[in-house]
Amino acid sequence: MKNYLEFEKEIKALEEEVDGLKSPFGSEGISEVDTKKIKTTQEEINEKLKQTYQNLNSWQKTLVARHEDRPKANFYIKTIFNQFTLLSGDRYFGDDKSVIAGFGLIDNKSVLVIGQEKGEDLNTRIERNFGMMRPEGYRKCIRLMKLADRFQIPVVTFIDTPGAYPGIGAEQRGQASAIAHSIETSMSLTVPNISIIIGEGGSGGAVALASSNKVIMLENSIFSVISPEGCASILWRDPSKSLQAAEAMKMTSKDLFNLGIIDEIIPEPLGGAHRDSESIAADIKHSIIKNLRSFENLSRDEIYDHRKAKFLKIGRDQGFTKSSDTDIGLSYRESNIQKIKSHILQNKLIYLGIGLVFIAGLVSIIY
Repeated sequence: MKNYLEFEKEIKALEEEVDGLKSPFGSEGISEVDTKKIKTTQEEINEKLKQTYQNLNSWQKTLVARHEDRPKANFYIKTIFNQFTLLSGDRYFGDDKSVIAGFGLIDNKSVLVIGQEKGEDLNTRIERNFGMMRPEGYRKCIRLMKLADRFQIPVVTFIDTPGAYPGIGAEQRGQASAIAHSIETSMSLTVPNISIIIGEGGSGGAVALASSNKVIMLENSIFSVISPEGCASILWRDPSKSLQAAEAMKMTSKDLFNLGIIDEIIPEPLGGAHRDSESIAADIKHSIIKNLRSFENLSRDEIYDHRKAKFLKIGRDQGFTKSSDTDIGLSYRESNIQKIKSHILQNKLIYLGIGLVFIAGLVSIIY
């Protein structure tokens, strides 16, 4: 059974009409299938899908990214990679079912594959914790990324999570530390790593596995520091202002590409990835192969430097500037207030002396 979003009501009605037309059994028994009417209605559906999906606002894209029928990491891993071998456990506490990790083949080359998995139905969603990883999940990924780096095996991650799990147990087992170490490990790799955001890319839970040489987004996926509902609740104390929050946060693939946060957008089939999962899987596979090949002639140091320069470049037009033409490091552009504070600190003895003289003069005048 197909699931439809609120803004897809007209499409739902038309598709139900097509399903009725395709049935050889009418109200009076067996009837002739009206192929001409089916073709006309299907063309109308395609036009309606085109009009709807070309004009989605940020909140509607968020709903598409969360769509129940949207392909999940488990599907992509099974479809794209050959001879996938699942690996489990963090060697400290246990295994985390919300993340799938193991080695597989693509383009006849070994890769480490990591995928945040939400689950397909109620039972698997509960088992997968709705894609919200716990510390043991991040530590499992850290362990395997280090193993891949040791054997010079590239890393591919599929991002799809509302965020890291915020439960008491997770916090007690060091959730923040696990996320930080996962980011550190991703950034320190000397093999290429590629991240594909296939649905939700929520907060540090996503960044922990998306600190990569190439960050790629599906057209209708999102990537943000907080959900629109959470942002609206904090800023306006009103979750109903999710649309305003989503627009302000610049969380869509187009916005993030324009800001230089991500490197590539993979177009989705008309109506979203869930309407042609095989096609989008093929496009993702092509993108992974293409991007991995772009690093084949780079040394391990060059791969590391590429990732470092990529992230240091982010935000350079919003307060950061290169310190020199040859140096990839960045220096912060001080504001006027910061310059005054720095000047006072550098000359604090002079200002202290002036202050004492002023106080002494003031006291002599009074007395």
